[in-house]
Amino acid sequence: MLFERFISKERGEPPDIDVDFEHQRREEVIQYIYRKYGRDRAAIAAAVSTYRPRGALRETGKALGIDPQIVDKVAKSHQWFDHSQDLLRRFAESGLDPENPLIGLWATLAAQILNFPRHLSQHSGGFVISRGKLTRLVPVENAAMADRSAIQWDKDDLEALGLLKIDVLALGMLSAIRRTLDIISEQRGERFEMQDIPPEDEATYEMISRADTMGVFQIESRAQMSMLPRMKPREFYDLVIEVAIVRPGPIQGGAVHPYLRRRQGIEPVTYPSEALKVALGRTLGVPIFQEQVMQVAILAAGFTPGEADQLRRAMAAWKRKGGLDRYYDRIVNGMMERGYERDFAESIFQQIHGFGEYGFPESHAASFALLVYASSWLKCHEPEAFLAAMLNSMPLGFYSASQLIQDAQRHGVKVLPADVTICGWDSVLECHDARTKPAVRLGLSLLKGMKDGAAERIEAARAVQVFSSVSDLAKRAQLDRKDLQVLAAANALSSLAGNRREALWQSVAAVPDRDLLLDARVDDGTPALGAPSEAEDIIADFNSMSLTLGRHPLSLLRPTLLEQRLMPASTLMTYPNGRLARGCGLVTVRQRPGTAKGVMFVTIEDETGNVNVIVWPSLLEKFRREALGAALLAVYGTWQCEGEVRHLVAQRLVDMSHLLGGLTTVSRNFC
Repeated sequence: MLFERFISKERGEPPDIDVDFEHQRREEVIQYIYRKYGRDRAAIAAAVSTYRPRGALRETGKALGIDPQIVDKVAKSHQWFDHSQDLLRRFAESGLDPENPLIGLWATLAAQILNFPRHLSQHSGGFVISRGKLTRLVPVENAAMADRSAIQWDKDDLEALGLLKIDVLALGMLSAIRRTLDIISEQRGERFEMQDIPPEDEATYEMISRADTMGVFQIESRAQMSMLPRMKPREFYDLVIEVAIVRPGPIQGGAVHPYLRRRQGIEPVTYPSEALKVALGRTLGVPIFQEQVMQVAILAAGFTPGEADQLRRAMAAWKRKGGLDRYYDRIVNGMMERGYERDFAESIFQQIHGFGEYGFPESHAASFALLVYASSWLKCHEPEAFLAAMLNSMPLGFYSASQLIQDAQRHGVKVLPADVTICGWDSVLECHDARTKPAVRLGLSLLKGMKDGAAERIEAARAVQVFSSVSDLAKRAQLDRKDLQVLAAANALSSLAGNRREALWQSVAAVPDRDLLLDARVDDGTPALGAPSEAEDIIADFNSMSLTLGRHPLSLLRPTLLEQRLMPASTLMTYPNGRLARGCGLVTVRQRPGTAKGVMFVTIEDETGNVNVIVWPSLLEKFRREALGAALLAVYGTWQCEGEVRHLVAQRLVDMSHLLGGLTTVSRNFC
């Protein structure tokens, strides 16, 4: 359906079009464009990549000949800085001498090239299409990717020229939803489509209102989860507003709290004038959508539709060109001349600045809200199919496969390990009893280093005859030693070879590559290898798959943590507002959004759940190393509880990573 929609949108619409596809369908559309228009009339737009803090530190450090280990250490611990003096102070905290001329030059150069152009890269999906030869209009070159061509001009310059640009984008959740529907259809024996999802389902809205939304589209972030218990969506249009309100536009324009207070009945719904009731009536008198800001400019500030469109263009180009300040007098004074309060006029102008960062038109928010509801309904009513589909669509959103699996397990979903005698590349559902819910069998795609071609050969050989041994598997599936070691490390050979150590031994003997072992027999003289301990199995699981189906690592450390009065998440959730609290967990997410004024949001995870941590800027400067580098983080602070929204406001951070031993975890950083 989306493909046909793209074809229809190509004609007779504005020159900048965004269309979201599944990852696989996106490639089909790209090939269609090349086939239809040829490489002389279509090419991908360019995008200028600029130096970010880490890149600036690495490039300048390398150019100055500084020890690569020092460069790596400094770059990892300095994800942001404002100027060279700020950087010098942080260098001193890292043990470097700020008086050293070389270190001073490093700080100066890194600060100077910050945000400078680094290279011209390929846009994620912006296609430019011309009526005649594109090379008559813009310079075109071969892209690094095979059979692709790219324009040498930045995408923003192309927009200024008015050239037709179609952003062919890939949206992972579309793939996850389609895969979920396919799994449900297979389970039910009849086709189940998006339109078959029941509308306005009460149980789904109850789940959303509890912020039980890990893995669903858009409303899974920390900011959204904090908003959901306050908003308590009860109908589809509530989701449209929810998608749009947690954006820089409404946040910087001061629209969030007034809307919440009005929605909760704390303050009355009022309108600055009867004229603006037309524009703001559907959002309780508070401008939230991009179109509403434009309507306010026309109705309250005296803009003509043409002038409002110019304002929209200036707003879209504000980050790279500026130009919004010239509208300040026109908007604020124009509204005051028509009887509006200065505070309201100022808030509208601030919101326009915010939309220059990122804001949603209502139509965009409605499209996204449809995917929000669909993914939420699937998580609520078909959690097994939804988990399997998400694992097959990774990477997605904020959360790793480990977090998604743990969340599903807390909701009663049974998850089974990868097994070479049963599973294939994708995760699937297994039904052992018609009276019980199916279980999710993990696929080989989750194993680090596993190749899809090897998985296909395993499935094909198994379809002919079951495997009798590791040697039989290696021979008939044409696996090399590396393939077998990947399977053994993930414990996917347990049904053929026993524990991990035995499997690794047999994988070496099954494919000998040394003269000494050429005549060795696997069945003769195999040593009796003791099974790994539980802790060793957990470490091996994380090293091979970044997840474990065994006990959570912190359940093994709980006695040690309790000795230091570090409480589990389940205990913290019972605390009243304002109580001193101590928690400890694996760091899974770090966020430092631009609208948060330097505040870092950290999520820590233990065997009982997640705890959301707030780290204020002053504390972040004091505990920068712990905040950025700890894999296991202890947080001492104050428990903050407002209804269903709970946080641990940090007062001290302690790096407890030494307790993890050889366990390696990966946190997701959005800083």
